[in-house]
Parts: sequence; structure tokens; C-alpha cells
Amino acid sequence: MEGAVTHTVAPVLILLGPPGAGKGTQARMLEAAHGFIQLSTGDLLRAAVAAGTDAGHRASAVMEAGDLVSDEIVIAILRDRLSDPDCAKGVILDGFPRTTVQAEALDALLSDSGQRINAAISLDVVDAAMVERICGRYTCGGCGEGYHDSFKPTATTGLCDRCGGTNMKRRADDTAETVAQRLAAYHAQTAPLIDYYHSQGALCRVPAMGAINDIAARLNVVVSEATA
Repeated sequence: MEGAVTHTVAPVLILLGPPGAGKGTQARMLEAAHGFIQLSTGDLLRAAVAAGTDAGHRASAVMEAGDLVSDEIVIAILRDRLSDPDCAKGVILDGFPRTTVQAEALDALLSDSGQRINAAISLDVVDAAMVERICGRYTCGGCGEGYHDSFKPTATTGLCDRCGGTNMKRRADDTAETVAQRLAAYHAQTAPLIDYYHSQGALCRVPAMGAINDIAARLNVVVSEATA
């Protein structure tokens, strides 16, 4: 109809992958390439608490009591965040959902605004190689940029390429034994979620053991097709 206004629906992507699979790095590259916003559960909770939203107050009370924030509160915080103007181009969910119950709640939330999961992208890795990868990683304490002793060292030792910071941090639990345990737990927890999105036709698998730019190129193809 002449003069009609077309409203585009913001795409929603999910990045799945064990610790160290490169979700954070790839999400930032997708942000730069497509204008999406990365939303991680931890960041969402902290921002909601800091902003003093209703859901943020509820989350703060739960966390201060030492309990886990319920799915209901996380969904409420996510609903608030998705309504912000900067999410209009699309979002990348990192760390949520973690269970099929959360996935079903997310589907219900998105349906209210006419949205859906455009793609649940699994970054597929080899566990034995992942142990080496994770044990060598570190991040900039200033901007959060990730690095690795072998695969992505800083151009200048001890100096962040992105912000010039010198506060480099390593996780105390990035040991071979702990990493192996985390990988096993991830596979056990995520297997039902992989099946869930496969059954919906939304699952995309991307090999994630190669060079960062090669993985990014594969992801860009998947994302472009899923959001076309």
C-alpha cells in the first residue's frame, strides 16, 4: 500500500559454546559487522541493579541473600533491555538460555513482540584442544578484550591493543583439571538445548577451532542468511 510504513523486527541470535570457545570475541566482531548488541546475563543483571529498575531491585534482593536469580526475574530484566532503542538492530544473547525451560520462556517473551530466535549458533570445539586454549587465555582488566598466549598475544607484551591498558588478568580456575570439568558440565547441560533448537530448525553449527577471522567469516555467512 502506498505510504505504508514497514516495521522491521529486530533479529535475535543465540551464541552457544563452552567456556573458551570464543563467544565473547565473536560476539564483539558481530556487533561491529552488523550493529547488533551483545547481551550477557551477568551484564544484564548488574545493569538492572545499578539502574534501580523493578526487576533490578528484585534481583538485588535475591543476590544479597546469596540465592540464584530466578528465570522469571532474568526474563523480566531481558524484556526491559530488549525495549531499549539500541537493541532495534538486533541482539546476540550470550549465556542465556541455559536450559530448555529458559528457552521456552524466552520464546514466549519474544512472541509478544513478534520476534523469534533467528539462529541458535553452536560454536563447535574439540575438548582436548580447548584445555590448551583456555589455560593460555587472559583479558584486559580495563576494556575486557580477550587475548591468548599462543593464538592472540598482544602486539606489545603487557599492553592492550584495544585501549592501551596494562592491567592483564587471568582466571584463577583456568587450570587443566578445572577446565576439563567445566567442559563436561557444559556438554551435559547444553545437550538438551542443542536438541531443542535443532527441533525448531533454528540450530546452526559452526566449527570454532580455527583462526579467529576464519570463524568470524563463517559466522557472518550464517548470520546474514538467518537475518535476511
